[in-house]
Amino acid sequence: MKNLKSFVLIFTIILMVLLVGCTNDKLENEASNNVEKTTDENQTVDNNGDKNIIDREGNEVILPEKTDKIISLAPSITETLVNLGLADNLVAVDKYSLEVEGVNKDLPIFDIMNPDAENIVALQPDIIFGTGMSKSDGIDPFAPMVEMGAFVTVIPTSTSIEGIKEDILYIGKVTNTEEKAEKIVWDFEKYISETVAMIEENIGENNKPLTVYFETSPMPNAYTFGQDTFLNDIISMLKAENIFSEESGWLPVSEEQIIAKNPDIIFTNADFLENPIEDIKNRAGWENINAVKNNKVFLIDKNSSSRANENCLIAIEQIAKYMYPYIFTE
Repeated sequence: MKNLKSFVLIFTIILMVLLVGCTNDKLENEASNNVEKTTDENQTVDNNGDKNIIDREGNEVILPEKTDKIISLAPSITETLVNLGLADNLVAVDKYSLEVEGVNKDLPIFDIMNPDAENIVALQPDIIFGTGMSKSDGIDPFAPMVEMGAFVTVIPTSTSIEGIKEDILYIGKVTNTEEKAEKIVWDFEKYISETVAMIEENIGENNKPLTVYFETSPMPNAYTFGQDTFLNDIISMLKAENIFSEESGWLPVSEEQIIAKNPDIIFTNADFLENPIEDIKNRAGWENINAVKNNKVFLIDKNSSSRANENCLIAIEQIAKYMYPYIFTE
């Protein structure tokens, strides 16, 4: 009987050890599974995080899965998309973008200021690019598109060369063409740095900067620009001085103001006039302005001096050549 009790006690102890062992194994397995599960969840969050970026308006957006069908509602953006090799991905554009070389002239077109949200979304685009100009009247025409589930990203007009570079990189990120975008920016920076270096090397440190008036709309309703514009940035970068640099943004000006400031050089991009240069030279009272007296009135390419993108290099080249003909020869 005593032996039986001893056997039962030993058996009970062995059983308890086995149960504890199984329980520990179970807890270890569960802990391991929890670690793996947590790691997987964190990985998922990280992966989603890679798709979360800040757009050019400062909003957090999730990048679209596809980039096959793109709508561009601004010619400046369309030009960059074409330069990124995405002309064939465009399924609709604004009417001004039809002028961009490489764009299919048979694409559906929409109004920049009043885009038809329903018909745009009906095209089932993967990406819709808009411009901040479309919101200039205080109404957001893209809100209905977002409500219908479309991916819309708005790019305000950049006010500096640095902003233009950031726009290019952002468009490359959204369209999954980052390497091409980086190459465009690299070429852009290289051209500018070489141009500025040539100017600095030749004009000397004590050279008085040339004064510039750039007319973007002719008289009697003349417009120009001050600081916080990419054109002012260009003039300053090229070691000249915009006569309205103390002002800000795009602004109307009078003939009296321009005559009083007496610029050394006058630029215009009002190419819709029959002869914009002669229009300026023949204005009453302008004959004593230095730029007119010295025959320093020049026409600058309209598109490259109006659209804040990498193609502004065309305007930069023209402006530099006209300001410093002894540096930049034909």
